[in-house]
Amino acid sequence: MLALCALMMVACATKEVNTNPVLTVEGGMIQGVNTEIKGVTVYKGIPFAAPPVGENRWKAPQPVVPWRGVKVCDQFGHPAFQGAHYDGGYTTEWGYGEEKAYSEDCLYLNVWTKASAQPDKKLPVAIWIFGGGMREGWGSEPEFDGQEWANKDVVIVTFNYRVGPFGFFAHPALSAEDPEHATGNWGTLDQIEAMKWVKKNIAQFGGDPDNVMIFGQSAGARSTKFLCSSPLTKGLFNKAVIMSGSGLMLPDKQPAAIPGMPALPMAKQLTLAEAEQSIKAVTDWANLTTAEQLRKAPTEMIYALGMTYTSVTGKRSCLTAGPISPYIDGYVLDKSFDDACIDGSLADVPYMIGFTQHDAGNMGPQIVDFCLNREEKGNKAWAYQFARPLPDDGSHPEDYLKGAFHSSDLWFVFKSLKHCWRPWTKGDWDLSEKMLTAWSNFAKYADPNGKDGGEWKPFTKDNGQFMRFMLNENDEEASSLGQPVGR
Repeated sequence: MLALCALMMVACATKEVNTNPVLTVEGGMIQGVNTEIKGVTVYKGIPFAAPPVGENRWKAPQPVVPWRGVKVCDQFGHPAFQGAHYDGGYTTEWGYGEEKAYSEDCLYLNVWTKASAQPDKKLPVAIWIFGGGMREGWGSEPEFDGQEWANKDVVIVTFNYRVGPFGFFAHPALSAEDPEHATGNWGTLDQIEAMKWVKKNIAQFGGDPDNVMIFGQSAGARSTKFLCSSPLTKGLFNKAVIMSGSGLMLPDKQPAAIPGMPALPMAKQLTLAEAEQSIKAVTDWANLTTAEQLRKAPTEMIYALGMTYTSVTGKRSCLTAGPISPYIDGYVLDKSFDDACIDGSLADVPYMIGFTQHDAGNMGPQIVDFCLNREEKGNKAWAYQFARPLPDDGSHPEDYLKGAFHSSDLWFVFKSLKHCWRPWTKGDWDLSEKMLTAWSNFAKYADPNGKDGGEWKPFTKDNGQFMRFMLNENDEEASSLGQPVGR
């Protein structure tokens, strides 16, 4: 008995006490946990809306459900429901496998900061939007580790949003519930709700709600473009970064593919009526004709519905399309990104925009056209290309994961290389530091060079230059200004 008491006393003495401040946000009190970087605190799995399940399936985000006591935010929330990731390809790249189970109950966000409970700090804020074709992905993937951003004195927020048929699902029965705000863009509304949460709550974390940057890659970049086009986001952000999401597609131009590389399919943006018609054909076939029936259907049935319909009937619907694209619904989106660029209604903020050397298609011409459009409209856009072919040990044969491939820049922007299997060199770490500094400078000053400016100028008709992030033949950081190149 004495020995047991002694062991208990030792355990209590050695247990780390959480001394992080308790914050009050919408829903209740929260407490963060320490990260590997001294002084940086992370708050994982903060609910920013009610679970979108049951009656809340296919509704705009509802007010967060309050909790009692202090919620210790030491675990990430559930990723949105999606297909299982197979063993190989990007799954191996990102190190998936330790996340919570996929669930429709997915509306959680995460905050990394060095200034908890210091509202007078007014640090710049960065909101990250993950990619994955709007069919998969989540905000707490290992490559999105935000502690290095926080160490640069930026409060960074990552979050989950509904994807696939739970995030983008239009149906006449759903539209009839709220005809004034009829939409199938539930995932985009989740993104906007996260931005609203930041506006109302981020000061608790030392962040400045009036100095916010949104940024994303691939489908996250496309989401950033949609948010810059939406009438619902005015006043919620001050700058934007578009990573591997192409640029401006002028009506008389088509994207040029890089030889040997697959083109990234760009989903056609349907109108709400077109999406309703396409999805109603599927649900009628399944004898799910009312909103009540649709909401009571099992999660797995809804997820598989489009694929099953196509497999049995041979017909396709927007539920079985490739990358998902939000619908032009007249509420969340009243026009396309390209149209907003052309007519001048795109968010009037500074932009950074770029792609990787071996990206999924040659995005360079569309990025040039976007930058020239911003110059014409009296705004600024900095252009870049990530041109570091990733080091390889030969253990991963997929051709699409060779070179500076689509998504290969993520580890560098987050300086999260330690989460990847690749044999990084010192030059990689130096390049990552340079890129993180440029991105965080943009969050702070709307200039990737920093508050005093520098050699990287906004892209204009006269200078026409991209910043190329790369290493030299000695594997040393050697980025420079110049024209982007392909394979």
